[in-house]
Amino acid sequence: MKRIEYFLLLGLLSLCITSCDDLFEFHPNQIRLESHERDLTAKSLARLQQQQPGDTLRILVMGDTQRFYDEAVDFVKHANTFENIDFVIHQGDISDFGMTQEHKWVHDIMKDLKWPYLTVVGNHDLLANGSKVYQQMYGPLNYSFTYGHTKFVFVDTNSREYGFNGKVPDISWLTGELYQRENENFSQAIVVSHVPPHDGDFDRNLEEAYHDVLKSSRRVNLSLFGHIHNWQTSTRYNDNIVYHGTTTVKKRGFTYLKVWANGFDIKTIDY
Repeated sequence: MKRIEYFLLLGLLSLCITSCDDLFEFHPNQIRLESHERDLTAKSLARLQQQQPGDTLRILVMGDTQRFYDEAVDFVKHANTFENIDFVIHQGDISDFGMTQEHKWVHDIMKDLKWPYLTVVGNHDLLANGSKVYQQMYGPLNYSFTYGHTKFVFVDTNSREYGFNGKVPDISWLTGELYQRENENFSQAIVVSHVPPHDGDFDRNLEEAYHDVLKSSRRVNLSLFGHIHNWQTSTRYNDNIVYHGTTTVKKRGFTYLKVWANGFDIKTIDY
């Protein structure tokens, strides 16, 4: 090869590496996000702050999208036929393998919703490099916000992914969120998680403490979860706290939840 051809080839390779960087994925666990794909939880909460909540909140709850992209697209189309929805909750397992591209594909579908959507982290979202992906794309693994008369507490309950280390879920953090502070004003709280406390992927040593926090706060009547890929509604601990599980989008179902001061109504929707 002539010297001029050699340097021309090097130049073309350099140009491709610098200008075509976004066209190639060099490793499945790399994190490559555009600015509009970052801090999505904060952006959704900012949209919520611009809305005026009514006496009755209307929320759609879905989840476990994993690789069920066609079903997720159909969910968005059906969800957008509803009126006066405040926001949508994704119950976790956004991805199947915790990869960046999976999260991006699902967000590319969910961004077509007419309303803000908020997520709780699922066990599949923590696989591989997933914890970093989730936190960069969405935000904290544990967070809360108050909307109208209700506080919503989103908590990481994926104990198995942490080796049942006794720290997940974070009982101390949860306790602090459910007890009203001086600058907070809410009449009730709804706890949102991926894995429910009665599931084998939840730390058995923390199950009783977790439910006791919800009960002793005297503000929680409803806890939402996903993970089981089926419908499930029960009061499992001989009190009035309802644990409601929403099925996976693979089975083409979601929950239509209405919430008013100290009350709620649950409808399961097939699409």
